Amino acid sequence: MKSEKISEAVVRRLPVYLRYLNDLHKREVATVSSQELGQRLDLNPAQIRKDLAYFGDFGRKGIGYDVSYLIEKIRHILNLDQQINAVLVGAGNLGQALSNYNFYLRENIKIVAVFDENPKKIGKKINTLTVQPMEEITDTIKNRNIRIGIITVPAVEAQNVADQLIGAGIEAILNFAPTILKAPANIRIHAADFTTDLLSLAYYLNNGKDDSADGGEQDKPMDH
Repeated sequence: MKSEKISEAVVRRLPVYLRYLNDLHKREVATVSSQELGQRLDLNPAQIRKDLAYFGDFGRKGIGYDVSYLIEKIRHILNLDQQINAVLVGAGNLGQALSNYNFYLRENIKIVAVFDENPKKIGKKINTLTVQPMEEITDTIKNRNIRIGIITVPAVEAQNVADQLIGAGIEAILNFAPTILKAPANIRIHAADFTTDLLSLAYYLNNGKDDSADGGEQDKPMDH
């Protein structure tokens, strides 16, 4: 891997590549070119080659990429060749939906514990998980080697939850609360703000019509 800093844009494209490669693997496709990847994902093939080249020389000229080998390498780059445990705080509708989705997810990032401060939700089962009280969060994170926290609580509670997660040893946070969290520089925070995305999308309902002649611009799907 090159020693230079890898941009966030590159890292966010890797799961997109992985998802399509997994689809190819299911269809028993053995090799794929950057040109084919670019056409399918609406990306510049040169950008794909440059992204992958940050991490090694995976392709063969005139042949392309071995699908199984590239899947293995991208999974290793993304640390998906090991199980990464996550904790979710906020067992409301969104939290339950994410927990249910994660139960069927085949990747190695797993929600292994769910917490809430509402007594009515504590003890409730979400698939194989039982909603736990917040008093148990520190011990659970440490005992189960949980590294990622997912926040699905109201905005007014989010910072307090983040502080608890960080204090218990969490290394990264996916925040669904519509607020900006403060954290030490060594803690990675990604925001998943449905409201902002929806409102910004509404802008293009009229203003984006001027861009239609150029085919428009499509945001690439990202795996969180």
